[in-house]
Amino acid sequence: MDKLNILWTTDNKNTIFNMLSMYAINSKKRGWWKEVNVILWGASVKLAGHDTQVQTEILEMLQNGVSVEACKDCSDNFNVSDTLSELGINVRYMGQHLTEYLKNEEKIITI
Repeated sequence: MDKLNILWTTDNKNTIFNMLSMYAINSKKRGWWKEVNVILWGASVKLAGHDTQVQTEILEMLQNGVSVEACKDCSDNFNVSDTLSELGINVRYMGQHLTEYLKNEEKIITI
């Protein structure tokens, strides 16, 4: 399977602009990975739900064919589920899905 999952757990804003979105978008544009999926979990959910610059970067990833998911439990805890859904992020409970990715031996980078 030619898929990369990027598990994003940090609330460090520099990380999304200087690594995560840069690599995710270039991976799609240049064909390094057929599929690129970003998973927001923990502190990244809060950052994405409240920071318009980060939201703009997420929209750019989505427009470039990167799929983006967010942990529903986390987004509910930070009261940002609706905001993330409106951006086009697939907000759902992620525990089972991440377990499936791991059991399917999909590639995962954790940030």
